[in-house]
Amino acid sequence: MAFFLATVSRMRPAGAAAAAAFIPSTNTVGRSLTTKVFTSAAVTTRRSRRARPRQHSGSLMNLMEQNVRRVKMGMEPIMSLQLSATETTEGEKVDEEMVEVKFPLQGVKDVLSVPPRMRFAPSPTGSLHVGGARTALYNWLVAKKGQLDTPNEGAAFIVRVEDTDLARSTKESEKSVLDDLKWLGLIWDEGPEKGGEFGPYRQSERNLLYQSVAQKLVSEGKAYPCFCTQEDLDAMREKQEAEGIPPRYDNTWRDASDEDVAAKMAEGAPYTVRFKVPSGARVVIDDAVRGTVAWDAEATVGDFILLRSTGVPVYNFCVAVDDASMGITTVIRAEEHLTNTLRQGLILDAVGAPRPRYAHCSLILGEDKQKLSKRHGATSCNQFRLDGFLPDAMINYLSLLGWNEGGEEEIYTREELIDAFDVDRIVKSPSVFDMDKLRWVNSQHLKMYAIEEITPLVEEQFHFAGLLDASSSSKEDFVLASTTIAKQMMETTQDAVINARAVLGYSLPASFDDLKVKDAKEMIQQGNFYRIGKRLVDAFQNNELPLPDETNFLAAFQDSDGKPIVEDNELGGSAYNYPQAYKAFMKTIAKDLGAKGKFLFHPVRLALTGEMSGQDVTKQLSLLAMASQIDNSPIAEEKKADVVVTLEERISQLSKFLDTIPVEFQTPPEKKKEKKAQKGGEKKGEAASKKDSSDIEYDTKVTIDQRATYDGPPISALDIRVGEIKRVWEHEEADKLYCEEIDVGEDEPRLIASGLRPFIPDKSTMENRKVLVLCNLKARKMVGFPSHGMVLCAGNEDHTEVKFVSPPPDAKIGERVTVPGWNFEGEEGAPYAENKVGKKKIFEKIAPFLKTSEYGVPEFLGCPLMTSAGVCTSPLPGAQVS
Repeated sequence: MAFFLATVSRMRPAGAAAAAAFIPSTNTVGRSLTTKVFTSAAVTTRRSRRARPRQHSGSLMNLMEQNVRRVKMGMEPIMSLQLSATETTEGEKVDEEMVEVKFPLQGVKDVLSVPPRMRFAPSPTGSLHVGGARTALYNWLVAKKGQLDTPNEGAAFIVRVEDTDLARSTKESEKSVLDDLKWLGLIWDEGPEKGGEFGPYRQSERNLLYQSVAQKLVSEGKAYPCFCTQEDLDAMREKQEAEGIPPRYDNTWRDASDEDVAAKMAEGAPYTVRFKVPSGARVVIDDAVRGTVAWDAEATVGDFILLRSTGVPVYNFCVAVDDASMGITTVIRAEEHLTNTLRQGLILDAVGAPRPRYAHCSLILGEDKQKLSKRHGATSCNQFRLDGFLPDAMINYLSLLGWNEGGEEEIYTREELIDAFDVDRIVKSPSVFDMDKLRWVNSQHLKMYAIEEITPLVEEQFHFAGLLDASSSSKEDFVLASTTIAKQMMETTQDAVINARAVLGYSLPASFDDLKVKDAKEMIQQGNFYRIGKRLVDAFQNNELPLPDETNFLAAFQDSDGKPIVEDNELGGSAYNYPQAYKAFMKTIAKDLGAKGKFLFHPVRLALTGEMSGQDVTKQLSLLAMASQIDNSPIAEEKKADVVVTLEERISQLSKFLDTIPVEFQTPPEKKKEKKAQKGGEKKGEAASKKDSSDIEYDTKVTIDQRATYDGPPISALDIRVGEIKRVWEHEEADKLYCEEIDVGEDEPRLIASGLRPFIPDKSTMENRKVLVLCNLKARKMVGFPSHGMVLCAGNEDHTEVKFVSPPPDAKIGERVTVPGWNFEGEEGAPYAENKVGKKKIFEKIAPFLKTSEYGVPEFLGCPLMTSAGVCTSPLPGAQVS
């Protein structure tokens, strides 16, 4: 392999880093400058401690001009580029260093036959955005796979800072970009902060290299000085436009004589250095994404500039020289750089370096199909970090913006991506950035994390929000509790903070007339809220309302072994056992006031939390108690008044609110007599599930009203089928899970994990039972078990009782469950694909409207779930189906 050897004579303090230059020799004037070529791979350095020198400057331009003048005067040309004085003011000798300029792939015929050397070359003019992060990721994945396939053979991920735009480049931006890469886990093998054999890795520090290569091209007749002024170029362009010719340089100085060049230099005329495009040249590349792309170089670009009149190299020249000197094998970048490939390919050919393989990725678009920008929301990596996204989830999602493995898999670990990624699978069509899908991907990764792993990330979010008192000893318990209570609903770690704010706040308005929430208002009008609210106020004032254990606030969030409780339907408790005391108190209220189910739990929840729905009330009140501490609150003092509404303040506000409720809503209306069964003889209170569907009367008007106000996805989007449980066993690692083998009418039974173990201790009662199964959920691992689907159950308000939703005994296994009034036929009635159900949260949007009636019939918007054999049933009336 051949290398260009550069000698630098420069004044700098002892220990300063070296920079490359070149040794030109001159045979004739101007264009005939040459550069010596060496074949040694060694790097030779000579240093000695020197006094601080006088600073001078020089460049290729200065050197060429000086040589022309010296030759005209009969003097010997300067044999080296002087970048600083060669002596100090005291006459001491300067540092001298010899540094090789390598083209490490020179002579290699197939760049894909060597270990991959990939580069990411950001411009430090702003933050790292989604498009740049994807480019960095794709290059990183190829390099990492190469390191696994060919360890210790040179495969590398290189970061090269393209900071030649001095007006816009800043050190702050460079640090921001590098910090974002570190956050994403895209750690480079060579580059800033790390160095490497082919550095320096900032273009602003490689100027001598560019001048060296430019000098070589001039000496070989592949480049030349151009003295055209801006006025000349403007006139040239105007003439070409008038003649209908595409504007390009007309080669005025391409074949100028040595005498003309010498005369211009003698005048001190400014000039650029232009690349001499070979006559008839065509550049053809086999792009990994776009296929064969070809250009007529001479007709397309003409002779283009390498060095500006200031001596500053142009972008494409720098990139080509850097790719050649760093041994880059494949360039993956955005399609907007495709046109740059023409100039870069010509330069690489001229210096004798092989072209890398190119892969130009399509743009990332917003949901409006326009190029992604700030108007679409967060696009910088740092903003995603601030918003609570996980690095692994970002890597996972970014990989899908332009690449797929060929199957339906969408959730990947970092290691799985390295193994699966292939440049040939990058797609040509643009990708659309879907924030909902990113949140879904992030939620899937959060489910892979243990509470202890997520807690530090949630704490970071609390600090971002400025909510925590760093000196409080209860801070860690508060963050752990906030993480635990939000774990199941979190899509980002920021959601835990948002949820904690909601839990600590209290949205019950000052009066009944001010209440805007329709469901809450309708519930109060039923008459139970006033009586229950009064009872809660009295109990609190008389110290009868159970309160969290002040000696162990975490008790409500931990099981008997002290492990965090993730499932919202599981109660914690210490020796005092606040959750159990609260449950007993609720039973007393139910007995005294004759209210149960939703007629008890909805009023209690609204009275104590100010919300109609949310996590377990005991957990919410325990979190509130932590934050309400006078001397050791985890909430920053300056935020406390705005964030925390204590239980005492809530009870006071509740009492005032109750006084504003109209008299007609202070007691429940008289109960209407229930419709008797047509065949008579059934006693009131017998299980409604035993009734025939014809015995149940539906309020058609109510159903129509519910349909009119519903704006969610159709119930037909769900593929709910009749299934039969064939086998049940206990999960080896999760004490709340059963593993079930269920026949849903497919070639093979489905494997499904369910959290029914706490509610059905005897698993033998489940076998050979018919159930309803939601089948179009994407398969996922639940504590390592591959679960594909969900068994539908009905649960009461406080999740203390859960029962199966059952199809009629004669229902056919595998048949689809339907709902009257909804179309289940043809393309319109077909269930959604698994991916769509997951990423668009279809079930989550439908679930609030799936409930059992007062007879225990599972309904959607008042209409029953049906099979060919009749109506489905459940032993729990007024329950939520999930």
